[in-house]
Parts: sequence; structure tokens; C-alpha cells
Amino acid sequence: MKKIIFSLLIASSLLFSSNITNDKNISEQELQIKLAQEDAKKEKIAKYLSDLKNIEERIAKKDSVWMKSYSSYLTSLDVRESLEKIVDRINFLQRKKNKTLSEADELSALIAREKILTSQIEKLKKKDSSPFSDLLTPPNIDEIPSIKNPFDIFAGISLIKTLDRDFNDYVLKKDELKDLISLLRSEIRIYSEILSLDEQSEYKDKAELKLKQLERFESALDTMKVTADVYQKRLDIITVSINKEVEAQMFKIAKIGVVIFIVFVFFFLLKLFVKKYITDNERFYMANKIITFGNFTLVVLILFFNYIENVSYLVTILGFASAGIAIAMKDWFMSILGWLVIVFGGSIHVGDRIRVDMDGMKYVGDVMDISLLRMTILEDITLTSIMQNRRAGRIIFVPNNYVFTRMIANYTHSSLKTVWDGISITITYDSNHKKAMHLAKEITKRFSKGYTDITRKQLNKLRNQYSLKNTNVEPRIFSFIESNGIVIDAWYLTNAYATLTLRSVISTEIVDAFMAEDDITIAYPTQMLHLEKPAKRTPPFATDEEIV
Repeated sequence: MKKIIFSLLIASSLLFSSNITNDKNISEQELQIKLAQEDAKKEKIAKYLSDLKNIEERIAKKDSVWMKSYSSYLTSLDVRESLEKIVDRINFLQRKKNKTLSEADELSALIAREKILTSQIEKLKKKDSSPFSDLLTPPNIDEIPSIKNPFDIFAGISLIKTLDRDFNDYVLKKDELKDLISLLRSEIRIYSEILSLDEQSEYKDKAELKLKQLERFESALDTMKVTADVYQKRLDIITVSINKEVEAQMFKIAKIGVVIFIVFVFFFLLKLFVKKYITDNERFYMANKIITFGNFTLVVLILFFNYIENVSYLVTILGFASAGIAIAMKDWFMSILGWLVIVFGGSIHVGDRIRVDMDGMKYVGDVMDISLLRMTILEDITLTSIMQNRRAGRIIFVPNNYVFTRMIANYTHSSLKTVWDGISITITYDSNHKKAMHLAKEITKRFSKGYTDITRKQLNKLRNQYSLKNTNVEPRIFSFIESNGIVIDAWYLTNAYATLTLRSVISTEIVDAFMAEDDITIAYPTQMLHLEKPAKRTPPFATDEEIV
């Protein structure tokens, strides 16, 4: 019996020790499992934090205006909160009667800081209630210009391009906000995963801040979607309106172009008709000028009455501005008035040879053109060029207003094509001056006979227009007594366009004729030296007797 009890005791002890061993093994396994779970949780949290860091870096790389605006909003809230605390502290210190030296210094420092923070809040006060007010506001659309002339077409097209560019910028801001919202949602999802593993207050606070930020951004995105839709519809209306006006102006330009083309064809045919049936160059030139001027005037009137809606308004403006315009454009107006005097007065025509005195210089040439503002002259080789200018062949532009203020001489006015020219030659006092005058007259008469007959006919025609008294066209010979001899002055009629040619011929002929005569000597600047022997003179009262 004892053996049985002892065996039972041994068996129970063995059984109890095995149970204890089993319990120890189970607790160690659970601890290892918990440690493994903690490690896995930490690894997950570390991975989530790494993902959050990557997202924050992506947001920072974008350098988004939305994040900057939201940061300014948070800054304004912090500044306002700090200001409220400072104001409470200032009120507390001001109510305190017995302040220490440190409290007095603190009060003055707080008052100075209050002023600084107040100025900062004034700058950031728009950020307090609406952090994205500037970004959410759509581009401003100015007043749509009405297209009334071809120049407005470019303004309308430029406006459409500007509005499209502004709208595209607005859409880009909206797309940027969508990307930010997507990143913020990813962050919030990661924070929710972290909070499911570890409910620390740090992660919870950050998750709440991100959730508030997401709510702000989503609200801004909803506003932008509605605003963009409204702006798009308004932009479509403006684009359609401007395109219709542009089309109307293009159609109007096409009609005006057809009318102007018809006008040009008509005047071109008119020029051909004039060229065919008018043979006189002067008349053809004047008719051509009148046709060109009429063509230009008609085109201007067509454009004027098509694009000026209120003519009376324009006349009123011109009436007020006439005084200033008259002063500022005095020379132009005088030139136009001079053109009217020249063209309708008939004093100067294209092809005439004239002389103009300008700024102390004399220019002789042929009129090539008479425009609205000036005459164009081709300077020829004349006696004036030889004796004074020593230049020729220049194109001289003479303002038309010079007919009122300058000396203009016309060598070929009306039907006259000849002018008087003179040659002076000096002979000595002991020469036969009467023979010299006779020879000069015969020579000039012989070489200028053709021009004399032409001038006689031309002067007879001019009697109908002018009072002509002296119509003697024969060569005229004059003699004058000068200090170095007798001057023979021979005057004759010659071609106004070739005076030097006949002058050269007659000059050489007169010189040859005078040199052939023995009793005619051509004088030129000379000096004569007289040498005489002085006679001996006796002193007064001289006698052969010596005076004692």
C-alpha cells in the first residue's frame, strides 16, 4: 500500500513539473510573437513615414502657389492668435497698479510688438477669411471693344488671344490644385494607416491638420470648377461676338476694295485716253496730275464716309482743333495754298525754266514736278552756275509757299521760250568805237536772227493777256565809258534753255572781228610806266658875277 501511494506521489510530481515546463514554453512563445508584432508595426510605421516624406518632397518641388497661399493663411492665424495673447497681457499689466521694473519693461516691449503685429495683420487681413481669394478670382474681362474699322480687327483678335491665355492659366491653376488634393488624400490615407497601428497624439494632430487643409483645398476646387464653367461660357459668347464683327468688317473691306478697284480701273482708262488724245506734254502732265488728284480724293472720300459714323462730331472736333492745327502746320497749309496759286494761276508750269533765290543762293533749273507741297527742279549749267554756284545737276526741292515769300523768276513763262542775254567787251580809248559797235551788232544780229523772229511771234500772242509797250526784239548795242576803256555791251535774244551755247559762239566771233581790225584794240587790265629825265635847274637870280 505504501508503495502504491509513493508511486502515485512520484507520478503526480512528475506530472506537475511537466505542466510548469509547458507553461514556461507557452509564455516565451507569446512574448516572441508580441515582439515580432511590435517590430512589424514599427517597420510599417517607418515605411508610412517614409512615404509621407516622399509626398512632402513632391509637394515642395512643385513650389505651388496654393501651398504658399495656405502658408500665408496659417501665418496670419498665428499672428492674430499671438496678438490676442499680447493684448490680454498688456491689459493685465496696465490694470496692475504697482508694477515692478521688469513688468514696466515688459509692458513697453509688448506695446511695441503689438504695433508690429498689427501692421502685419493689416497686410495679411485678406488671408484670415479666404486663403485663396486671389487665386479663385477669375481673370478680369474688360469692356469688349466694338469693331468698327479694320484696325479694330487686330484689337479684337488680340483680346481673344489674351482671354484664352488667361483662361488657360486659370485651368492650369485648377489642375495644379487637383494634383495637390490627390497628394493630400494620399497623406491622409497613410495617416489613417499609421493611426490604426499607433494612436499617438502626434500623428493624430498631424492627421487633423492635413484633413483641415484637404477640406480647404477641396472647397477651393469646387469653387474653381463652377467659376471656370461660367468663365468658359462667357468667353465663348465674347469670342462668337467678336468673330461675327470681324466677319462683318472683312465683308465690308471686301466691298470697299471692289469699289476702289473699279475706281482705279476707271481712272487708269481715263489716263490712257488722255495719253492718246493729248499730244502737248504740258497739257498731258497737267491732265495726268488732275486725274491722279481726283483718284486720290475719291478714294479718301469713299473710306471717309464708310468709316466715319458721326461726321458732325468730326467736324466739331476739327473746328476746335483748327487753330492748333493751323499753327502747327502753317508751312503745310501755305504750301497747299501756294500749290493752288501755281496750278490755277498759271505762273509756273512743269518744264518751265525758273530761278529761285533761297537762303542767299540762286538756283536756275527746269521744273520737273509740281506736287501738293513742293516743286522739284533739275539744276542746269547756266551762267549763274558758272559765276556763283560752281555746281550744277542737283535736284532742288522748293516749297510751294516760296511763291509768297521768295523771288522766283520764270524764264519761259507762257509761250515765251527766249530770254535776253548780253556780252560785254572793253576796247581802248583810241579804238574806233563806232566800228566796234557796228561789228558787234552785225554779229549778234546774224546769230540771233532765228530767236528774234520766234520772240516777235510770241510777244504778239502775249498782247492778249498782258500790256506790252516795248516789243523791240532786235539786238541792242550800248557803249559806256569806264576807267579802263570803252565798254561795248551787246544784247540779243537766245534760247532760254541754251544761253551758254550762243553766248560762247557770239563771244568768239566778236573777238575775232575786233582782232582783225587795226583800229580796234581790246583792252584788258594793264599798267603803263612813263620814264622822264629831270631837267637841270639854275638857282633863282643866278648871274655870272660873284656876290661879295
